[in-house]
Amino acid sequence: MQRMNNQSEMRDTAEYVPFEEFRQGLPQGRFRVIVNPALAVAFVSHRTYALPLAIALIGPGIALALAGHPWIGGPLVAGGILLRWSVKTRAPRILLHLATRVPSVYEQATAHGVMEVRRADPAALR
Repeated sequence: MQRMNNQSEMRDTAEYVPFEEFRQGLPQGRFRVIVNPALAVAFVSHRTYALPLAIALIGPGIALALAGHPWIGGPLVAGGILLRWSVKTRAPRILLHLATRVPSVYEQATAHGVMEVRRADPAALR
């Protein structure tokens, strides 16, 4: 019974893949990447400073619109809203892009369960 528990535990935990190996092997299909979309939104938003940037666009945009300059304020508000929306809808892709280029993003995303990297099945590579 103990042996079965160890085998199921081994399947549930992913093997650690170093950044350089991940970076070189991903384009060749050596790894399967699983991204948690709910966690990816918060992670990417934090890493890219999307919320402070959106607030920096929306706040002055509202002020300008209320001050009588809606043609200037409106696009600023729309830009801030579109920024947040695009980060929310594209977070997994943005995360994968950042993880292949910035080692600290890769380390943090894999350590905190935002992204899981598994080796691809060798039979699937043929």
